[in-house]
Formats: sequence, C-alpha cells, structure tokens
Amino acid sequence: MLRALWVAAVAAAALAVAVPAGAANECDGLQICVSVPGPWVVVPASTDSDRTPVEYQLTCPRGHIVGGLDARLSVRNIDVQFLGKLGSPVNPGVSTTRSAVFRGTYVGERDRAPSFKPFVGCIPAAGGGSRVPTSFTAFRPSQPVTRRVKTVRVRPGTTTVVLRCASGERLVGGTRAFAFETRNPPSASLVSSVSGSAAIGSTTVSVRVSGDAELAGVRALVQVQALCTRSP
Repeated sequence: MLRALWVAAVAAAALAVAVPAGAANECDGLQICVSVPGPWVVVPASTDSDRTPVEYQLTCPRGHIVGGLDARLSVRNIDVQFLGKLGSPVNPGVSTTRSAVFRGTYVGERDRAPSFKPFVGCIPAAGGGSRVPTSFTAFRPSQPVTRRVKTVRVRPGTTTVVLRCASGERLVGGTRAFAFETRNPPSASLVSSVSGSAAIGSTTVSVRVSGDAELAGVRALVQVQALCTRSP
C-alpha cells in the first residue's frame, strides 16, 4: 500500500513539472475567454553583448480584446515580454487592445534554435469609463505609431514580401520574424531552412525570404511589421 502511494506521488510530481508544449495559462481567471495560440517564433540566437530581439503580434477575434497572455519556451534562456500601453489602471482595454506584440530575446550562450510560442486569452470588448480631465504642462503618452502587419507562408524557393504604410502615414521602422506552426519547437535544421532580413526603405519594408526543400510539408511563416505614424 505504501509503495503504491509512493509511486502515485512520484507520478503526480512528474506531471506537475512536465507541461505539455501546447498548454498555457492565458485564460486563467477569466470567466469568458477565447484562447488564441501562436506559432513557434524563432528568436535570433545571438551571443553578442547587444542581443537582437524578435517581435511577433497575435490578434484576437473581432469584438474581443486581450485579457491574458502566456508563452512557452523551447529553452529556458529566453526573455519574453509584451508591449503594453501606458494608462491607469493596468487592465484589459487600457493596457491591451485587440492585438498583443510579444518580444523575445535570447540570453543564453549555446542553444542553436531558441523559440517561443505565444498565447493570448481574448475576452469580449467593453467600453471604458470616462476620465476626469487634469491640468498638465507636458504631453500625455499617446499612440503615435501604428503597426501594419503582414503574415505570409514561406515555401521552398525565394520570394519577396513587401509591406507599406497606409495613405498619409510615414514609415519610421520595421521588423521581421520567422515562425513555425508545429506541435513541438522547430529543430535547428528546420530553423536554418529559412533565411532573410528586413530592408527598410523610405516608404516600404521588404523582406527577401529563402526557404529550402525541408519546408515541404511544414507550415513556416514570416511576419513583417511596418511601424507607421501620422505625426508631423
């Protein structure tokens, strides 16, 4: 009997440590929540003192806003954050909108193919309350930058993905991220099967993407982001 209890306790402890790659806690504490899992986003495996982050955006269904976030990592040495809006109190609809931008940075030394899988928990959107005006002598934080996003499947061969700002907007920056819609983190070989970098011009962000034959049968993605503004 004691041995059976001991075996059961060991098994329970193992389950508590081993978390399935597809499980996350983005909907914990939310009564009504739609889970939106993202793909495995490849993080640049730089070991320089100036580490290059990667940014990836997930979007809720129409009529919903981000109420919860989580991520799963292929290795421990990845720092994942999300870009929240300034405001008080910190809560859905103030700190978050319909989309969330995750930023991942590799902080290790020897992993060849670090990646993370982002999750957002989406809740029905609701109107915010009114605010009492206060006097101030400086500008309050706003949203001068709009992210224009295009996500395209990468296939074997070479293609160019081009993204531009909307009419009346100016381009002030851009990024690109590679991701894989696989059950498990992509291998180093799969990660190296896709290459390309963002070229930021005066009006467009363009990424010339190359994929080799290993991509056949694998859903690989490239997400291009253009940072646009209407400010003078």
